Amino acid sequence: MGMTMTQKILAAHAGLDSVSAGQLIEADLDLVLGNDITSPVAIHEINKMKVEGVFNKDKIALVMDHFAPNKDIKSAEHCKCVREFACKNEITNYFDVGKMGIEHALLPEQGLTVAGDVIIGADSHTCTYGALGAFSTGVGSTDMAAGMATGKAWFKVPSAIKFNIVGKPAEWISGKDVILHIIGMIGVDGALYKSMEFVGDGLKYLSMDDRFTIANMAIEAGGKNGIFPVDDLTREYMKEHSKRPFTEYEADSDAEYDEEYTIDLSTLKSTVSFPHLPDNTRTIDEVGDVKIDQVVIGSCTNGRMDDLRIAAKILEGKKVADGIRVIVIPATQKIYLQAMEEGLLKTFIEAGAIVSTPTCGPCLGGYMGVLAEGERCVSTTNRNFVGRMGHVDSEVYLASPAVAAASAITGKISGPKDVM
Repeated sequence: MGMTMTQKILAAHAGLDSVSAGQLIEADLDLVLGNDITSPVAIHEINKMKVEGVFNKDKIALVMDHFAPNKDIKSAEHCKCVREFACKNEITNYFDVGKMGIEHALLPEQGLTVAGDVIIGADSHTCTYGALGAFSTGVGSTDMAAGMATGKAWFKVPSAIKFNIVGKPAEWISGKDVILHIIGMIGVDGALYKSMEFVGDGLKYLSMDDRFTIANMAIEAGGKNGIFPVDDLTREYMKEHSKRPFTEYEADSDAEYDEEYTIDLSTLKSTVSFPHLPDNTRTIDEVGDVKIDQVVIGSCTNGRMDDLRIAAKILEGKKVADGIRVIVIPATQKIYLQAMEEGLLKTFIEAGAIVSTPTCGPCLGGYMGVLAEGERCVSTTNRNFVGRMGHVDSEVYLASPAVAAASAITGKISGPKDVM
């Protein structure tokens, strides 16, 4: 019986010739990730284990991104805990204010994730790195602690769903529209504990930033991970950002899939996820008249260069509607600097938006854009649960950077064609 991409990676890291869906394995880890919210819990657990040091100081990444720069005393204490742990254990990849970024944009940019890796992170959107052909998945803080101590993790080998991507997308259609369409189609539990494997001729029309966005939101369909095959675009990205060797895996021709879907990019429209679940999707022509109070463009899902360029192209020479707050958050320092050099930040500020230092902030209702009762936000983030961005009676509408920027201009949910 053949294996999927994910199954081949897991078999190699478990030292096995083959694995099958449902099998329990122990696999070697290439990277263990934590942030300022999840790492303190893991650190307290690793202290209880009474282990000496960590398994490999070069294979742990600790990123202060959720409440950093510290928004209050509690977040300051969390960061202090992680900072002291990183110093004590000489963690190579510790990222703090001035050198940090939103973790799932930062790690590929830093070359810490490559094809063929097995990566766990105490953050559910760790599945982002599947865009590079890696197996990456979110875990709890106790699993993170065990990973830091031993360099290993237990997995139940997932079965898989194949998504055959075909066709060429229309203007303004991005990876966010693709994944929102898929989640709307299969539901928030449609891929529960399964590997979402994306293949097909249409992938050539998806940039690396598009692929990161799609893999990032695999978890919003319940997926264990999302993964793309390695092609020339992937290789070019890894060679530009990393000095690490990588291993390419392809699914066997007789690999088994629980379901197969074909997604024709040429038929997709700008898609918006209405409150309060990511699968509550409508195309832009089904939205109706939804007035908003705030727009957030950023996050580990859509804070990369492609995203900022698209938003700036729509906002250039225009003004944010009266009464609308627009917050733009470049995902890393490097992206911030590049956006500044390209004049994008000037475009945002002249339009009436503000630009923040890299942070997860508003995505989880942390800070830099918390919503009050009854307020509505169009956001390029990944979750729109009840109270996700603030008050339990606020509403979050998930959308692409193009839709978010257009909505900022009109003051209501709008497509780019409404303003261009």
